[in-house]
Amino acid sequence: MKPISSIYNWKRLTPDDGHYFFGYYDRNPWNEDISLHLMLKVDQCERLPLPGETAEIGAVTPNGEWRKFTETRAWCHQQGCMELFHPLKKDCFIYNDFDVETKRLEARIFQMGKGVIGKYDRPIYALAPNGKFAVSLDIGRIPRRGYSYADVPVQDQRYPQDLENDGLFIIDLETGKERLLVNYQTMLENHPYLYTAKDCYIWLNHAIVNCDSTRVLWLFRQTKDQYKVPGWKTFMFTCGLDGKDTACVLPEVYWTRAISHQIWGRTTNEILVDANWDGSGHHAVVLDESVHPFLAQKLADSHGIMSHMIFSPDGTKLLADSYPDENGIQTLALIDVATGSMDILGQFEHNPEKPGIGETRCDLHPRWSKDGHSITVDSIHDGKFRGCYLLKI
Repeated sequence: MKPISSIYNWKRLTPDDGHYFFGYYDRNPWNEDISLHLMLKVDQCERLPLPGETAEIGAVTPNGEWRKFTETRAWCHQQGCMELFHPLKKDCFIYNDFDVETKRLEARIFQMGKGVIGKYDRPIYALAPNGKFAVSLDIGRIPRRGYSYADVPVQDQRYPQDLENDGLFIIDLETGKERLLVNYQTMLENHPYLYTAKDCYIWLNHAIVNCDSTRVLWLFRQTKDQYKVPGWKTFMFTCGLDGKDTACVLPEVYWTRAISHQIWGRTTNEILVDANWDGSGHHAVVLDESVHPFLAQKLADSHGIMSHMIFSPDGTKLLADSYPDENGIQTLALIDVATGSMDILGQFEHNPEKPGIGETRCDLHPRWSKDGHSITVDSIHDGKFRGCYLLKI
């Protein structure tokens, strides 16, 4: 196995007694003092989870010590169980689980040393940076099984049963009260070419709150056959916290073969996308979602391959990973926003015979610590176990 880098000192953060991973790139896995990094541990990563199959939830220290806290039945290979430290409760984290009595997904509050001390009636998808609220959607409706949960089967209904009372929800993290932010009916009314959604299966995912906790971004997706998901169409929506300005910012015509990932940027209305609109490779591109039609600006060339991109906490740098190339190599780059210069932080080797492109694949999903001095990724670089790797910068 080749070293990750000849320049940078990467450290495997997790033990080698099983598969460990955190999940997505748009969230912070560390607690406030950066002494614990949330993690899942599972027995296998070769297939999708089965109903009733559990994952251990725990944390690892910067020195590699693993601490198990609890288990969950609501987990997937790409986003874990949405485990996140609770911004309002000391020594607590939130995670999604499946209630076997109600047959519903919910979010539970776990306090280290005590156990479950509370819950929210809906699963959590994303937390607001100000720590006051969370965004929720019907994760069970997501047909991509690498992004949803085995205990909640894919639904047969192409449209949700109640378009007026289902959609994107806001949960008050202090009181637990919830409210419907935008319903499906409003999204359909703002669909730029609604006729294409006729007889399609529709769902929501990839919701995220902007830097000052005033706006929400999410993806509205549609496909002709929910059991054969590849080939879906994507429409990116945004709105404020009252939902009144709901709009489709980027319709499908901008996505097809051109955009792979999206995330809020450094200011209230800035959105960062990984776009290949000129046909020369994927680049770091930003746009102001309040300007219609939008005006895109290229920040940097990136490494030309589809990637998850995220700004550093101070907004001066970008992390950009890649899917495995023809040799099974995943690249992680650090991009200087001001100059566009790029530094390769590491190259993570996959078995080229099993590059991992399906729903159980292991993306790097680079994450920053809050102070901007630590980067973690998930990788199967050792050729045996999925693990978490740490780089101090």
